[in-house]
Amino acid sequence: MAIVTFSKKQFEKDIGIFDEKIKDKIAMFGTPLEREEGDSISIEVFPNRPDLLSYQGFKRGFLGFLGKRTGLIQYKLSKPEENYKVIIDSSVRDIRPYTACAVIKGLQLDDEKIKEIIQVQEMLHLTLGRRRKKAAIGIYPLEKIQLPITFRAVEPDKIKFTPLEMDKELSGLEILQKHSAGKEYAHLLAGKVKFPIFVDAKDQVLSMPPIINSQLTGRITSETKDVFVECSGSDMNILKICLNIIATCFADMGGKIYQMELSRGQLRGKETTPDFTPRVMKISLENTNKLLGTSITEKELKECLEKMGYNYKSKLVEIPAWRTDILHEVDLIEDVAIAYGYENLVPEIPEISTTGKESGKEKIKRSIALILAGLGFLEASSYHLTNKKAQIENMNLPEKERVIEVEQSKTEYNALRKNLTHSLLKILSENVDSEYPQKIFEVGKIFNLVSEKITEKESLSLAIAPGNFTETRQAIEYLFRMLEINAVFSEPKNMPSWFIDGRTAEISINGKSIGFIGEIHPKILKNWKIKMPVALFEIDLEEIFKKLIA
Repeated sequence: MAIVTFSKKQFEKDIGIFDEKIKDKIAMFGTPLEREEGDSISIEVFPNRPDLLSYQGFKRGFLGFLGKRTGLIQYKLSKPEENYKVIIDSSVRDIRPYTACAVIKGLQLDDEKIKEIIQVQEMLHLTLGRRRKKAAIGIYPLEKIQLPITFRAVEPDKIKFTPLEMDKELSGLEILQKHSAGKEYAHLLAGKVKFPIFVDAKDQVLSMPPIINSQLTGRITSETKDVFVECSGSDMNILKICLNIIATCFADMGGKIYQMELSRGQLRGKETTPDFTPRVMKISLENTNKLLGTSITEKELKECLEKMGYNYKSKLVEIPAWRTDILHEVDLIEDVAIAYGYENLVPEIPEISTTGKESGKEKIKRSIALILAGLGFLEASSYHLTNKKAQIENMNLPEKERVIEVEQSKTEYNALRKNLTHSLLKILSENVDSEYPQKIFEVGKIFNLVSEKITEKESLSLAIAPGNFTETRQAIEYLFRMLEINAVFSEPKNMPSWFIDGRTAEISINGKSIGFIGEIHPKILKNWKIKMPVALFEIDLEEIFKKLIA
């Protein structure tokens, strides 16, 4: 969640007295009050509402929620004037290929408004921009630059300008090495032969996105009346949303928005930004009432939607171009619930004849976890999905060993796990620099093929590093004793290949094998790059469930 801070005095001037009633309304709007100190008010904004990351955006949405300014707010967009153009050179195609831009005129800025703009800019960098990876925003005083603008990529040593907060000209590489922002975001340009830059018609460098603006052309002040705004990155949809949020914020400060023409060359055509054309989505009154448990009328549905900043007509909703969170009808229904008021929804006990309780298996698993935690073991939880290399190659199993693979997997997690042993070894391998001893266990499902059918069972595995057979056996014997189970340890018949021969035992209950305990073979430890001896057991819990639940 992001914390947005603004002036109480400004709030009371624009919205109303900041009393207990309005505090409750702020919470019901979905932006709970974080703190109130003097003239400062801070609210929490959830990641799904980046349009509320500025005071202007919050004011726009909250006034609608209060019923003071409802419906979809219309912002006038002026057509591009002469030279209101951004030329996107083909050199940025494989580096930072997209940009969305605008010009805002007629601003009356002060320190508070500048602070707000910087706040929403940085919040968008962190949220929608994914720490500037997907989007970075630059704002420039228009009087210091000459249009049109060119967005191109240049060799780092040929880039020369004075970055913000410095008084010395640096090259592109020097900025990454010496400037604080350069050091923080250098990884975003790592491995790039060329770095992207914005330059004006006089070939002045405006910025090197996503790193830093120029000291000469990249700082707005209270004297600035007109600004050029650019958003650059790898996702054009995200850039358009960011630009829309910034542009409407400036418009709510009294600015006039001018579109800019984006030129990508003859083959790729032209585009104009920003674009505030609303999206249209259907909403069903029947679905709304069914999901919320209400019986509102279509008129009430319309009122609720307009309080949340939408237009509604004939089952169609017009969605503002600065809203990113509306993906499905259910998202609209959620906003209906907010406008209707959660406090007005009457809770009901469902008419069912049964009561819920914890299953017997879950009770046993919880008891096992508590017992092992009492012995100083940490509980681990790993994914059901793993990969074939971890299960087969790292465990020195033959390549023909079958695993249940995921078709067309988009990630390295492409197979269901056959055991928990390799999962614990993976955890140990990822913590070789942590303090020893390391004592961990996991209770979870494993999956296998039996007669071409997928079976799943609950399993328990425990590992100690550095550990030996005796110490691990003491742990499992204590566990069985606490569960009042008699187990037998015997010489293994079909020992898993990852154990050391002669330091392994088979575990049985009532004559039925449930697993193995032993010390992990050095070859396996080498595969996992584990430098400490590891002792481990894994047992099938299904037999224990049968015994204890029966």
